[in-house]
Amino acid sequence: MCGIFGVSALPDAARLTYLGLYALQHRGQESAGIIAIDRDGNARMHRGMGLVSENFDEPALAGLPGDVAVGHTRYSTTGSSVLANAQPCYANTRCGPLTLAHNGNLTNADEIKERLVEQGAIFQSSSDSEVLVHLIARSHAEGAEAQIRDALEQVDGAYSLVITVGREMYAAVDSRGFRPLILGRLGHGIVVSSETCALDLVGASVVRELKPGDFVRIVDGNVQELPRLRPRPVHRCVFELVYFARPDSTIFGRSVDAARRELGRALAREHPAPAAEVVFSVPDSSNAMALGFAEESGIKLEHGLIRNHYVGRTFINPTQALRVAKVRIKFNAVREVIEGKSVVVVDDSLVRGNTSKGLVQLIRGAGAREVHLRLGSPPITGPCLYGIDTPTRDELIAATHSHEEIREFLGVDTLGYLSLDGMLRAAGPQTSYCHACFSGDYPTPVPDELVQLGHAAAAAAVGA
Repeated sequence: MCGIFGVSALPDAARLTYLGLYALQHRGQESAGIIAIDRDGNARMHRGMGLVSENFDEPALAGLPGDVAVGHTRYSTTGSSVLANAQPCYANTRCGPLTLAHNGNLTNADEIKERLVEQGAIFQSSSDSEVLVHLIARSHAEGAEAQIRDALEQVDGAYSLVITVGREMYAAVDSRGFRPLILGRLGHGIVVSSETCALDLVGASVVRELKPGDFVRIVDGNVQELPRLRPRPVHRCVFELVYFARPDSTIFGRSVDAARRELGRALAREHPAPAAEVVFSVPDSSNAMALGFAEESGIKLEHGLIRNHYVGRTFINPTQALRVAKVRIKFNAVREVIEGKSVVVVDDSLVRGNTSKGLVQLIRGAGAREVHLRLGSPPITGPCLYGIDTPTRDELIAATHSHEEIREFLGVDTLGYLSLDGMLRAAGPQTSYCHACFSGDYPTPVPDELVQLGHAAAAAAVGA
């Protein structure tokens, strides 16, 4: 998962992009980058490993003049965690300097890359996003729009993109619409963002969310609708609403906070805990779910776990060793809330189970009499192939263990997962969702070995 942000026709575009990336930091913490284009069409780039704050200071931003900019925060789903894979991508093409920021994952990237290498292409990174750069640069179509369209028609999988060619900006969402992308307006300029929360931070108003298959050109603050990409069945990623997006965002036409509250209500209906005395979340992505659970069940909502906000998300940290270490410093239990009580702990999902097991031990250590774990999504039984770094099937606890084995491993008195139907109803009827990681129903053609191995190669590259 990544965060992308673009600015067109606004002074100090790089500084606005810097602020936008701050709001999208939850979508990637491995690297951050900005490319700015001035009025003469000159592009300047600054990229680095780590957080936005670790990469950009006043001298760095002063070195990025221009009224057009593209930014990116990354965590790896394909390719290792190294600077060469940081984005935005950059290349010189016959139509002018090309920049590209990509959120998603291309399922046929390896096949295309092999063909391009045989034709003499030289790749500078192991990221699937570079495949798009080569396809655009090598296209024989006339003009930037046609070259980008030619490239997009060759790839499959998930992509939300911000691209610039010269001073022209393009935004596109794959026809299945896996990942969100929002258009906003700020004064006479246009802002493009993965989520609405970043538009709020820079003071931009929402124009609209790009629909699956949308392809637009943005020049001098004007948005031109281009012919749509070839239609495919819509499959918005439901896990964006369950976990990934910020609760103050609106994506897929749905308030993330409202969706999570409804997930919590559905969870309370499906898996009540009538003897429990308090309910609390695993902060922060589950806060609204716990609120919904409390509203539906009538159980008192408390703050039983306190999160250290100076520690990043454990799920998107690229190595297992770092994930385990961070659990120990990320949370602390409030003994006065927990001691002697039967508690309901609401979390959004269960991946490997290591974080949840550590949390249960923490809660038990604070004196909980009973621990009832409730999860706002079904068991994750397969890897995501569309941009979320769920691990290989062998690492997914629900793919290799029974419900009772998981309960015993976690050390909880009861364990309840929200059903697939319950999750989809709570997410909202206004769109169709991808739920492949829960159901095994992958909406794109994928080789069996890819489903089995997931991102094993990328995980090995970073020592996971």
